[in-house]
Order: sequence, then structure tokens, then C-alpha cells
Amino acid sequence: MTGARDEILARIRAAISPASARPAEADTSYAAIPRRYLRAHHGSESDLVTLFCERAADYRATVSRVPENDLPAAIAGAVSGVQRFAVPEGFPSEWLARISGTGRIVRDSPPLTAAELDRVSGVVTRCAAAIAETGTVILDHGADQGRRALTLIPDFHLVVVAAGQVAADLPDALAGLDPARPHTLISGPSATSDIELIRVEGVHGPRQLCIIVAG
Repeated sequence: MTGARDEILARIRAAISPASARPAEADTSYAAIPRRYLRAHHGSESDLVTLFCERAADYRATVSRVPENDLPAAIAGAVSGVQRFAVPEGFPSEWLARISGTGRIVRDSPPLTAAELDRVSGVVTRCAAAIAETGTVILDHGADQGRRALTLIPDFHLVVVAAGQVAADLPDALAGLDPARPHTLISGPSATSDIELIRVEGVHGPRQLCIIVAG
């Protein structure tokens, strides 16, 4: 047992050490590992965007699909019942052109305090990627998505997903992301169940998740 333990720990140390400090045989051994597992579960003929919309709706998200030119109107309609909502600094201003009402849009620049975020009813962001197989939205908290607190405290979250951002599954989605950035994976509204399986929404994040797929 001790020999196996030492071998496993040695492999872990080699894997997490800087490339310059790893023995050459470690990289050779890693590259030689057979990887015959199925990487994708959906063929090229699958309509990934349609599958993503269906799976996201299964998680109780409100999902709509619109042409990109209709985004301003679609966003305005989605937030019509939200009194005040925050937007990250890099969110396209032209997509908010149809929003009516004074003081409804709150820019997170400079960053809103916790008390100010608590007075905001919702948030509107873009995303870094989406996963068709699980109906998941991925944020990497870039300028058009904002910091993590911005998307966790408000009760309503509207995410704009470009059709080209929809990947087949998790490996495909992660392959296009920067591993050095923080990633938040969202599958439906925040929800949890107690020991009696009573579902409670909005405990760990937004109670309502709205997704608009553009294109």
C-alpha cells in the first residue's frame, strides 16, 4: 500500500509542478495515456442551440430565442417587471436602448456596495459560453458579465447568450475558456431542497433566471 501511495503522490507532484521542473518522462507518460472515452454526445447534425434552450427550460429558466437585431426589444420586454437592475461596465449600451423609466439602469462602475446591490432587483449580463447538453450558462466574469457578487445577490438574472457561444458539452465549452479566469456555471435558478425534499429557490443566487439566445 505504501508503494502505491508514494507512486500516486509522486505523479500528483509531477503534474502540478512547473513544466520546467517536471522530468521529461512525466509528460511522455501523460501523453501516452489512452483516451478512448466519448468526448461528445451530440453529432454535428444536432441543433445545439435548440437543445440548449430545451435543457435550460427543463431547469426552470425562462428561455427565448430572437434575431440579434431584436435584442434591445427582447431585453426591454424581459426586464419590464424589474424595478431597478444592474449591468456590468462592459455590457453593450445599445442593447439597453429600449429600456424606459428613469433610474432603472444601474451601472456597476464604480463597484456597487453590498447595501447598494441589495437594493437592486435584477442584473443583466452576457456570458462566456453555454452548454447544450446540460442547459448550463458559464460566466468568466469578464467586463460584460461583471464580478461574481453582481450575479449572486439580485433576485433576477437575465443572461444574453450568442448562438455561437453554445458548445455541445462541458469539454467543448471549457476548451474555449481561459483556465486562469474564475468560472461560474449556472444551470437554472438557484434552488435547494431540505431533507423533506421541499424545494426552496433563491437561497444561493437569483430566484429567477431568464435567458435570451441571440442569433
